[in-house]
Amino acid sequence: MTGELILDVRGKMCPMPVMEVSKAARQATPGQVIRVLATDPAAKSDISAWAKRTGNEIVDIRDEEGYVVIIAKIVNPGK
Repeated sequence: MTGELILDVRGKMCPMPVMEVSKAARQATPGQVIRVLATDPAAKSDISAWAKRTGNEIVDIRDEEGYVVIIAKIVNPGK
């Protein structure tokens, strides 16, 4: 994969958002950005914890109207 990947997990509840981010990250290349759109309130903490645990980086988290945008930079693909 190259470029930014948009992962729309709106409407999916824990643990699906973080599972889908993890799956996408395993196929990503170093430096690739995954933009996650989520409505699950736990997505912020779950994806942040996943990034810390796997050595990837959260670039930004912001609330939009009715959902959250989480931008993760893949540093450690395959994790």
